[in-house]
Amino acid sequence: MLRILLLSVLVALALAEPRYLKDQTIEERVVGGEVARPNSWPWQISLQYLSGGSYYHTCGGSLIRRNWVMTAAHCVDTSRTWRIVLGDHDIYNQEGREQYMTVSQVIIHPNWNRNNVASGYDIALMRLSSDASLNTYVQLAALPPSGQVLPHNNNCYITGWGLTQTGGSLSAQLKQAYMPVVDHSTCSRSDWWGSTVKNTMVCAGGGSLSGCNGDSGGPLNCQVSGQYVVHGVASFVSSSGCNAYQKPTVFTRVSAYSSWISGIIG
Repeated sequence: MLRILLLSVLVALALAEPRYLKDQTIEERVVGGEVARPNSWPWQISLQYLSGGSYYHTCGGSLIRRNWVMTAAHCVDTSRTWRIVLGDHDIYNQEGREQYMTVSQVIIHPNWNRNNVASGYDIALMRLSSDASLNTYVQLAALPPSGQVLPHNNNCYITGWGLTQTGGSLSAQLKQAYMPVVDHSTCSRSDWWGSTVKNTMVCAGGGSLSGCNGDSGGPLNCQVSGQYVVHGVASFVSSSGCNAYQKPTVFTRVSAYSSWISGIIG
C-alpha cells in the first residue's frame, strides 16, 4: 500500500522530481525543528484512515470552520473511511483533549490532477459530520485575504507528525519547525524548483528544516500582523529527500483559492 508518487517534470535543467508528503504505511514528522508545546497550534488536525479495524495517521490539516477541515487533495483522492482528530498532540496516546470526528463529505478541487502535481490545485475540503467544540485545545485557523503573497523570509512554521528524516519514522508528538518563506522569484529559479513551482504555490524553509511524508495537508503557519495565519497547505518535497538543497518544501498557497473555499463553506 506504499504510495509515494514520483512525478516527472520537464524543466530547463534536470531537477529532482516532486514527491508528495504522504506515505500511508509509515508514520511521519517534521524534519528538524522541535516538539511543539501541546495544543499550541489548536487548528492542527490529524487525518486518519481506517485499515484492519484501526485508524492510522496519514496527513495533517487545518480546522477552518467548526465543521470544515482543509487539507491537500492528494491526501484524500482515494476512497477510504476517514476520521479527523482534533486537539491531539501525541497520536499514539489519548490525553483526554481529543475530539474524534467522522467525515460526511470530501470535496477535492475540480482541477486537481494526481498525475500532475506541478499543475497545482492540491487542496481539498472535508465536511465533518458534526460541529467541533471550540476550547483551549481546539480553535479555528485564521485564513489570509484573497491574493495575499507574503514577502521573502516572512516568519512561518510548519507543523505535523511527519517523518523526522527521509526514510525515518513518524513522530508521536506534534513537531514544529521554523520555515521562512522563499519568494516565488527565488524558488522558481532554474537551479531551485524551476517551472515546477507555480504562483499558486508558496515555498518555505529548505536545508535542514523541511516537511516530510506525513506532513501533507498540514498548515504553513505564518506570522502576519501579530497573529498566525495559515498561508499554505503542505504539498510536496523533492524525491531526492525531504531536505534537499535548494528544494524547499512546497505548499498550496491558500490565498490563491480563497474564492473556491468561500464558495463551498460560505
